[in-house]
Amino acid sequence: MTVTIYTQSSCSSSRKAIKWLKAHDIAFHEKRITSASLTMAEFKEILSMTEEGTDDIIATNSNDFKALQVDIDQLSIQQLYELIQQHPRLLRSPIVKDEKRLQVGYNEIDIRRFIPRKVRAFELNLLQQKAMDV
Repeated sequence: MTVTIYTQSSCSSSRKAIKWLKAHDIAFHEKRITSASLTMAEFKEILSMTEEGTDDIIATNSNDFKALQVDIDQLSIQQLYELIQQHPRLLRSPIVKDEKRLQVGYNEIDIRRFIPRKVRAFELNLLQQKAMDV
C-alpha cells in the first residue's frame, strides 16, 4: 500500500511529514501541488475522504484565501476545483492519504495510522512487555 502526500514548497509541515514517512520506511509518492496541479479525480477523492468537506482541506486563514474574498460554500465542485487550480495554496498541507485514510496537516500522533497494522500491533506488544517488566 503506497501513501500519497500532497505538499507545498516551503511548507515545514510537509517536510516533517516526509521525514516521518521516511523514518518509518513507509513507501510514498510525493506530489507538489504548487508545481503540479491536482487532477479533478484527485481532488474529488480527497474531498470524498474528508469528514467536514471543504472545511478540512481549505486553508481559510491563509492570505491567499482572505485576498480572494470568496464564499467557498457557494461554489460548485467544478468552480472550487478551478479556483484551487489557480491558487493551489488554498489547500492545507500536507495532505496524506492512502486507499483508506486521509490526514490533513502534520500531527505526529495521527500520522501513525499510516504504519501497517501488524507493525503497530508489534510495537504495542513491545510497550506492554516493557510495562510489565517495570
